[in-house]
Amino acid sequence: MEKKQYVYWEDEGVWLGYLSEYPDYMTQGDSLDELTKNLKDIYKELNTGNIPCIRKVAELEVS
Repeated sequence: MEKKQYVYWEDEGVWLGYLSEYPDYMTQGDSLDELTKNLKDIYKELNTGNIPCIRKVAELEVS
């Protein structure tokens, strides 16, 4: 099973988060469980090829 890292936090009763690889695509949920479901849905959408101009985060080794 593939794993993806995500960033999340709770703000005034709402859980917010985004996939580390796709920081421009934030989602939310009423619970942490709902947030993770929504993050999985975003991941699927981003990897279908139907969304143009997707920006990603990567690491560059410089030395």
